[in-house]
Amino acid sequence: MSVAGEKAFHVSWDQMHRDARALAWRLDGHGPGDEGAWKAVVAITRGGMVPGCIVARELNIRVVDTISVKSYAHQSQGSEAKVLKYPDAEMVGDGEGILIVDDLVDSGKTLEAVRKLYPKAHFATVYAKPKGRPLVQTFITEVSQDTWIYFPWDLELAYAKPLRGDA
Repeated sequence: MSVAGEKAFHVSWDQMHRDARALAWRLDGHGPGDEGAWKAVVAITRGGMVPGCIVARELNIRVVDTISVKSYAHQSQGSEAKVLKYPDAEMVGDGEGILIVDDLVDSGKTLEAVRKLYPKAHFATVYAKPKGRPLVQTFITEVSQDTWIYFPWDLELAYAKPLRGDA
């Protein structure tokens, strides 16, 4: 199952958990607070919620919030990104000491919109594609631009037909 002309990369729940933990390991001790602590995690909804919560747990960050951004890049409405819900303004400020977490940076339009709001935040994603790679400071796996990532929350179990025969 993939979009025509694109490579498919299927991510299981186990793989997402391992990769989000690896992201936490990379971020551990690199915050601006005492002993490299971070003030809070702001997950970009919806994809950043699962890795954001895993990173928060692993780094013992108790303050977790969300920012909701709607990107129209794959629709006829243009390529603008619109913020639908903001995190607590007093807590986030200009982003200093805040981890912004998402599952993937693709074209970079979502991160561009969030970076304008919080220029001092640290941007981390589990996966990165070349076009969006310059907008993220920490990531785990880079995939080619023509790779379509299927996340576990977008999939359901189904029968897989064998390569040969009817099974």
